[in-house]
Amino acid sequence: MSTTNLTVRVDENTKKDFDSFCENVGINATSAVNMFIKTVVRTRALPFTVTDTDAYDQSLVTEIKRAIESMRKQSAQNGNSDMSLDEINAEINASRQARCRQ
Repeated sequence: MSTTNLTVRVDENTKKDFDSFCENVGINATSAVNMFIKTVVRTRALPFTVTDTDAYDQSLVTEIKRAIESMRKQSAQNGNSDMSLDEINAEINASRQARCRQ
């Protein structure tokens, strides 16, 4: 089987750290990259989880869920949990207009 070259650019410190890791586990960088590629081809998936942590910061998601639950409870206590969005917006607008008149 013939081989071909694959050129990858990484910053210098990352390359040094990667080379050091490979040396510590008894392989070279080429073998490690080949292992990665063969695993991806064989499994048809990346061998690690890829997530967008910036968009879905778990603590923010948890905070939002708590806020929504709190609003649901407060709405139920106030007797307006069955209001439509249009009804809620109408009440907000009426409240704003009343404030402006004062």
